Amino acid sequence: MTDVAIKKIQEANKAALTVNPNDGISTAVLEASIGDGLACQVSDGKNATLIDMPETFGGTAQGPTPGFHARAAVAACVAIGIKATAVREGLSFEEVKVRVEMDFDDGALYGLGENTAAPFFTRLVVDLKTEHSEAEVAPVIDLALETDPFFLALRDPQKVETDVRIA
Repeated sequence: MTDVAIKKIQEANKAALTVNPNDGISTAVLEASIGDGLACQVSDGKNATLIDMPETFGGTAQGPTPGFHARAAVAACVAIGIKATAVREGLSFEEVKVRVEMDFDDGALYGLGENTAAPFFTRLVVDLKTEHSEAEVAPVIDLALETDPFFLALRDPQKVETDVRIA
C-alpha cells in the first residue's frame, strides 16, 4: 500500500476515534493449547501458529520459541509504528529496520540464581533509510514510541491478572 493510501486510512481512523473515543477500546484474545510435549498451538480464531522450544529445553523445535514471537511482536510493532507515524507526519521513510536485543539469565528459568526469568536489559536499534535530517526524524520516532502498544507493554508496568481453573 502506498504512503498516500496509508495516510488516508489513518486520518479517517483518527477522525472517527476523535468523534467516538470509546470505539478505540478493545480486547484482543488468543488461546494457547499444549497436549503432549511442549509444542503449543496458538490461535485467535483467525490466525494460528505453532510455538515450540528447542530440543535442548525438551521441545521438538517444530516452531519458533515464545521469546522469538515476543521479540518479533516488539520489533514489528515498533517498525510499523515508526513507518505509520512518519507517513501521518508527512515524512518519507524508504526503509525502517528494528533490531531487538534482549539479555537473559537462562538459569532463572529453573529458579536458579538471584535474577528473574524476565529480560534484564533490552536494546532496540532502529535503522532508517530516509532523506530527512535527524532533527526532522527524532520527534517522529519519539511520537511513534510513545504510541506503540508493544513498545509500551515492554517498557511500562501493567496490571496482569491470572485466573487458574482446574477441570
